[in-house]
Amino acid sequence: MQPVLRLGSRGSPLALAQSRLTRSLLAAVMGIKDAAEAKSAFPITRITTSGDRITDRRLIEAGGKGLFTKEVEQALLDDDIDVAVHSMKDMPVLQPDGLSVVGFLPREDPREALIARGARTLGELPKGARIGTASLRRQAQVQLARPDCVVDTLRGNVGTRLEKIAKGEFDATFLALAGLKRLDLEDKASGIISADIMLPAPAQGAIGLQIREQDHARQEKLSPILCTQTAICLSVERAFLAALDGSCRTPIAALAEIEADSLRFRGGVYTPEGTQSWICEQTIVLGASPLREAAQLGATQGHILAEKAGNRIKWQG
Repeated sequence: MQPVLRLGSRGSPLALAQSRLTRSLLAAVMGIKDAAEAKSAFPITRITTSGDRITDRRLIEAGGKGLFTKEVEQALLDDDIDVAVHSMKDMPVLQPDGLSVVGFLPREDPREALIARGARTLGELPKGARIGTASLRRQAQVQLARPDCVVDTLRGNVGTRLEKIAKGEFDATFLALAGLKRLDLEDKASGIISADIMLPAPAQGAIGLQIREQDHARQEKLSPILCTQTAICLSVERAFLAALDGSCRTPIAALAEIEADSLRFRGGVYTPEGTQSWICEQTIVLGASPLREAAQLGATQGHILAEKAGNRIKWQG
């Protein structure tokens, strides 16, 4: 069978799980039930990114978020693949010329999962607990809630981080609950952290599908599996991120949720050491242009917090 759409993503277990999810949704739309036929119709290319190669230091020391996307995007520009499957929290706000994120799969649970031995909440961690993370946002939120804890750099894929906790190299870490669910590892979470305690990263739990601009044929093939509600929520969160000049050098959190025709948005900006935070929350009723209204909400709240935080945060990156 000739490929219908050639998918491409990072080669990590989670990235491949997300690509296989995309394939299964596309196969279902086309009525393809045979697994071998689905693989032929939607082959997946594994692409090693710069971010995958760097495991000994924070990404901010090597170039930032784009390290997880640029090789995948280059494969798309080179016509080696038709669709790039991305974790949206890894995606820079600005995209390369010639490419476009056409939409998103339905979002998985965006909350944080605590991985710890003998603790289900941040409060249950022992005094002076050593917490591993490479995320400045998580670092700032932990230090804000538990200034007695020690935060050290922990990088690697989900399996690597789980192993380091099991071996006792760290007392705890945090992983996106969405990733654990997609890997069927939800049982590894010792506790789920409420968004009231730890707001997630902007776009956490969302999978974006990127194609070449003006590729209307492939856009039409993807259209049935795209989620409008997720698009509205990410419109808020990524506009908020853009307004704050957000990068992985700046601890930024954001979460948008839709209930009926109401859109609730919460955002936060933190100093890296967790000594200060600026939080916003607003709910609006969506009207005739929900994507535009959502983006306006995110941009407005981002500019408000940028003004409040000033040079203490905005120019960190």
